[in-house]
Amino acid sequence: MAGVSGIKEHMEVIGADGAPVGTVDKVEGGRIKLTRKDSGEGSHKGHHHYIDGSLVADIEGNKVRLSANGAVAVTMEQEA
Repeated sequence: MAGVSGIKEHMEVIGADGAPVGTVDKVEGGRIKLTRKDSGEGSHKGHHHYIDGSLVADIEGNKVRLSANGAVAVTMEQEA
């Protein structure tokens, strides 16, 4: 587990399979706060979602790779 140190604003967040999950807005309380544009549809649209820092597997250049596949990671997103 890589943790959240070294994660910077505007980095791309991808699943273990390379699927895009979102873009880093900032790190807050050990969680990655995703930008609002990545908030999804319906009742989830227009507000921030968070990815728990424990899901970070690696930081590769300007990408944060998660330990879960992209489709699984989005089901683990948290709201404020």
